[in-house]
Amino acid sequence: MKVTRGFSGRPRDPTASGDRVPPGQYVTEDFPVLTAGPTQRTPLENWSLTLQNGEQVLGHWNWTEFEALPQTELTADIHCVTKWTKLGTRWRGVTFEDLMKAAGVESPPLGFVMAHCDGGYTTNLPVADLVERKAMVATHFDGRPLPDVHGGPARLLVPHLYFWKSAKWVRRLCFMDMNAPGFWEALGYHIYGDPWREQRYSGDR
Repeated sequence: MKVTRGFSGRPRDPTASGDRVPPGQYVTEDFPVLTAGPTQRTPLENWSLTLQNGEQVLGHWNWTEFEALPQTELTADIHCVTKWTKLGTRWRGVTFEDLMKAAGVESPPLGFVMAHCDGGYTTNLPVADLVERKAMVATHFDGRPLPDVHGGPARLLVPHLYFWKSAKWVRRLCFMDMNAPGFWEALGYHIYGDPWREQRYSGDR
């Protein structure tokens, strides 16, 4: 298995966290567990991930096949809409580009993606926020397999947006032509969720 280095942001003085913490956030050393419903627990032998364009299946992988895809390591700060920020988190998984490549997709067919997860959770994302090594389907955190409570065996990781966009227990990524709201977005969260602009709720700028 080949593991490559991923995006780690521009070099910063690790003692100077001010330029890494968005407005209204506080830094925590913990990793709080927050979810829209009960923790999902899927045995690896029952897990799969599907990439779709509408109803058309572009790629489908079981756990063994997914783990055989190119692996990338990524270090990033993460920001929760509940106002905590965790700095320097370490992840490993498959970037969105490598997933498309494995499915034989040279370029995204549509401009948005809906992530579908075990438990019924969904969230929407522009394709532009998934490509150029901005996002991955992560299977490891801090050098260990991702625990169930943090979205294991696999979660979406989009660290530059509020963390509700990094959907836990992801099972299907579906291209769509319009930006339809997911679970939290339909309940009043911001359609995009940029922590640096404090886009927490639908009325935020």
